[in-house]
Amino acid sequence: MFIHWGPVSIQGTEISWSRANSNTNCPNKGPIPVEVYDNLYREFNPTNFNALEWVRIAKAAGAKYIVLTAKHCDGFLLWHSKASDYNISQTPFQRDVCAELAQAARAQGIKIGWYFSPMDWRDPDFRTERNGAFLGRMQAELRELLGNFGPIDLLWFDWDGREPCYDQAGTYDLVKSLQPRIILNNRLDLGPGNSNRQFLSIHADYCTPEQEIGVYDDQHPWESCMTTSLKNQWAWGGPKDGVKSLPTCLEMLIRCAGGDGNMLLNVGPMPSGEIAPEQAALLKQMGMWLEKNGESIYGTRGGPFKPGDYGVSTRKGNTVYIHILKWNEETLKLPAIPAKVVRSRLLNGGNAGVRQTVSGLEISFPKAGRQPIDTIVALELDRPANDFPAAAAVSQ
Repeated sequence: MFIHWGPVSIQGTEISWSRANSNTNCPNKGPIPVEVYDNLYREFNPTNFNALEWVRIAKAAGAKYIVLTAKHCDGFLLWHSKASDYNISQTPFQRDVCAELAQAARAQGIKIGWYFSPMDWRDPDFRTERNGAFLGRMQAELRELLGNFGPIDLLWFDWDGREPCYDQAGTYDLVKSLQPRIILNNRLDLGPGNSNRQFLSIHADYCTPEQEIGVYDDQHPWESCMTTSLKNQWAWGGPKDGVKSLPTCLEMLIRCAGGDGNMLLNVGPMPSGEIAPEQAALLKQMGMWLEKNGESIYGTRGGPFKPGDYGVSTRKGNTVYIHILKWNEETLKLPAIPAKVVRSRLLNGGNAGVRQTVSGLEISFPKAGRQPIDTIVALELDRPANDFPAAAAVSQ
């Protein structure tokens, strides 16, 4: 579960990007004047914030880890900081959100990660001849964020398409010295002409397609970051924002798993500190689906059939799970695999008609047995399903 939150939730506009530009070396050109945006913290008093409730919602959704925007591009910090006075302790709320969420996550067995923007569009020294002064403050913030809250599992750097000037080598060394086991994404090094699917450093553990499902890739770890917001907004979009449908969000999750990736699904809490009821309800529905079908998602790899119009496949142990999201014909035809199907079943009960020949697999069963979102056929093989490469699948 991704969480984008800060004083900007008071406005119901996008975090950072809705702030007017005060540094021509940065790309934001938002409609909210700087003197308004930068003073929203004076009104920020989310008295209904409950870290245990946020973690409970994540668990109910079936999420295994949480990533909070501890610092976004607007420079506001959700922890008590000595490196910058533009932080949560200066609000009427005062409480340390990062400290409370880290503690609540560990108490409930959820891994915790921080989103940290190395860019600071509010800092007048950033990307100027005084960038060294900015860099000292940025690394001081990282020392606090990674040194004050116990073990941190993941650090999610962002980028803005402009030149990276973050002393990347020194910053990686700092991060690893504070959290040797931390997992890092690929964005610290990215700059003009790069893609969020690129690896430019040996320190990057996974790439980060944004608002789109990553293509099938079982050689490089990846995670798609997606929004629950109907408007695709990251921060809370106000009472008329709306949420995506359950089928839409489940298909995002299923296609990420079938492409051999993860999904980081975002919520934007309200200025009260609560996760919007419609977002929480959607996450609960996803969790209910995962309670029944999670064996075909958790701990799996994508394949052995590559994603197609029909859906995707996942595999674990000796089992292949065929996720049929769309029926183009009465029979789904899949390529041949170098293993024998010894048993087949529908994940939610019942039998599937599976015929294996030298040319491939054919799967069919009555319309009455098909599920409204995802019909999952489990195929038990006579050998481990990860022992052979994925093949392109074509629905006929």
